[in-house]
Amino acid sequence: MTGLEIGFISVIGILVLVLMGMNIPVVLALVSLSGIWFITDNFDIAIFLLSQKSVETISSQEFAVIPLFVLMGLLISTSDIARETFGVAHFVFRKIAGGLGVATVAANAIFASITGVSIASAAVFTQVAVPEMLRYGYHPRLAVGIVAGSSVLGMLIPPSILLIVYAFIAEVSVGSLFIAAIIPGLILAALYAIAILAVGKLRPEWVGQAEMAALDETSDMTLGQAIKLLAPIALLVLLVIGGIYRGVFTPTESGAVGAAGALLLTIAKRRLTWSTFWQVTVQTGHVTASISFMIIAASMYSSMLGLSGVPSELQTWVSASSFSVITLIIVYVVIVIILGMLLDSISIILIVLPIFVPLFSQFGVDLVWLGILSIIIVEVGLLTPPLGIAVFVVKGCLPDKQISLKDIFLGAMPFGLIMLLVVLLIVVFPGIIVY
Repeated sequence: MTGLEIGFISVIGILVLVLMGMNIPVVLALVSLSGIWFITDNFDIAIFLLSQKSVETISSQEFAVIPLFVLMGLLISTSDIARETFGVAHFVFRKIAGGLGVATVAANAIFASITGVSIASAAVFTQVAVPEMLRYGYHPRLAVGIVAGSSVLGMLIPPSILLIVYAFIAEVSVGSLFIAAIIPGLILAALYAIAILAVGKLRPEWVGQAEMAALDETSDMTLGQAIKLLAPIALLVLLVIGGIYRGVFTPTESGAVGAAGALLLTIAKRRLTWSTFWQVTVQTGHVTASISFMIIAASMYSSMLGLSGVPSELQTWVSASSFSVITLIIVYVVIVIILGMLLDSISIILIVLPIFVPLFSQFGVDLVWLGILSIIIVEVGLLTPPLGIAVFVVKGCLPDKQISLKDIFLGAMPFGLIMLLVVLLIVVFPGIIVY
């Protein structure tokens, strides 16, 4: 077989093995080793090339951004910040029909800007927000849909683990990606809020007939208390993102500042014991090792594809076919959405980027712009059947087990469509992404 044939077979092999249930980094590493071995016909060369690539991939100081932001997110998750943030948002939007749903989106956006993990947001707000919305008469399908839909903000609003993974694979600046994601993230959150308010206007029974009166009767928070609760979180976000934006910190330094700030904040709230701190530290190591293995395996896979000639062959074919950049974007979006129905977010990024980044580079597409577009499309997969990881997390954490998976999928569907609308806005108005 030629190197090109081996490269194309490897892509099919990866998809088959992943769908069979094998761990994605193991699959990528195994296929990469086998591919280079067959291409070079020398096992020693394959081992040498891949071991060298492993060292090169994680030897940079910038790689320290991963454990630092993971530690920051885990520390915040151990505190009661999510509940407090939801309470503040609840207070702010208490006089609006659908305000509790908007509060969930706002709190999720703030929580996302600290933790950077969609699954964490889905788990926390299923337990915090869904019972409250059901108590005030929200339709169950709307309540779980709001939580599942707004949880995806965790992977878009920086700092985001998925953005960091993309940055290392596409070899772009983590700081640039963080800054570029802010406006699209806020637009997505705003469109979610508008959609919920529209439901409150058109179908008031879905947001609870007595919601406003009940909120007025039960809300005992004052403006001063709200500011006091939100100020530490706002300061932490300002330090991390503002420091990068103003050039005061590198992304790695901002991660260190964020982790230190999260540690102090958690200690100040008296939510951290030695036992909890040890668990957080160990979990940070586990998550970092997992992500590191993923990035190393993706780097190996990219090297194998380059050696096989698949990217250059695809570039030649795209040029000969007179593909426009819009056509390529449409093909990319469709492929990622289909994969999103079957695979998790990081797996999709690891598989498709080594193939498509060279193609987009050929058209002169900004890889930071492509990163934001990719993250939003990939996150649609968290809400789509049959996999829909965010939906399954919501189902697993629901206090009310009578709400079915079908209800959650149907409730999340409008939010997935809104995400596709944001994708369209980014394609039509690329200036939305500023960095």
